[in-house]
Amino acid sequence: MNKNDLIASVSETADLSKADATKAVDAIFESISGSLKGGEEVRLVGFGTFSVAHRKESKGRNPRTGEPITIPASNQPKFKPGKGLKEAVN
Repeated sequence: MNKNDLIASVSETADLSKADATKAVDAIFESISGSLKGGEEVRLVGFGTFSVAHRKESKGRNPRTGEPITIPASNQPKFKPGKGLKEAVN
């Protein structure tokens, strides 16, 4: 399922127009992104938790040349599925 499929599904399930469903899906994504950017965690009970993990700077190797390189520190988004989602999939 891609974003357009998700919008179509939301539109059908919630009996909304595609334009309204698009606004709703975009608003959800923006809200989650904004919260993570601000360092907050987003918990959706029964679905899962979105959080940010900090990755330290590390050493790596260029696979083409074998030359050692430094991989800079970064923040990575993380998702941990909740019990309800796990049960729905299994």
